[in-house]
Amino acid sequence: MSTGDKLLDWAVELQALAQTGLFYGKDFFDHERCERMREIAAEMISQKTSLSLELVTELYCSDSGYQTPKIDTRSAIFQDGKILLVKETSGLWALPGGWCDIGLTPSENAVKEVKEETGLDVVVERLIALQDRSKHNAKNSLLSVYKTFFLCRSLGGKFQKNNETLATAFFGLDELPELIETKTTAAQITMCFAAAEQPDWQAQLTK
Repeated sequence: MSTGDKLLDWAVELQALAQTGLFYGKDFFDHERCERMREIAAEMISQKTSLSLELVTELYCSDSGYQTPKIDTRSAIFQDGKILLVKETSGLWALPGGWCDIGLTPSENAVKEVKEETGLDVVVERLIALQDRSKHNAKNSLLSVYKTFFLCRSLGGKFQKNNETLATAFFGLDELPELIETKTTAAQITMCFAAAEQPDWQAQLTK
């Protein structure tokens, strides 16, 4: 993952190395050094962003073990040639989805997120793409994130307003609303349309 800021990239890498050292290190003094490395990384990130040191520590320095990317699932559901989007509390729109929960496969998580955000029951038909968020979406986080996109088929259901989404609606490719580009871009929706139109679609992997 690259933030476009070399110093910030180094700080993120330093934090990851310190976290790994804290998990695998056996020596007390090594732990002390790694803890201080982590504090320095947090201070650097706070200085280079608008985030407070307390928030940086909570978001990026509270994990343990070998640091790995988080997984985000997004689902493409079509009706009459249009794609389903959800209107979030910000007033902007995105493909239904969210963080992958522990204990669920990515496809199971996609089904769960669609149900929670749209009220629809769906089945996953195939994987559209696996993307590195930093290469495709607007940046608002230093987290390393892999985004999975699934083509889903609706089995029925009804939208109910919830604490995540205000509304749902189907949109044609030429009538997309204002999107939350950290979560969903017009290019990603275009990709979903292409996948839905091609029965032999091959899942795309970020290189």
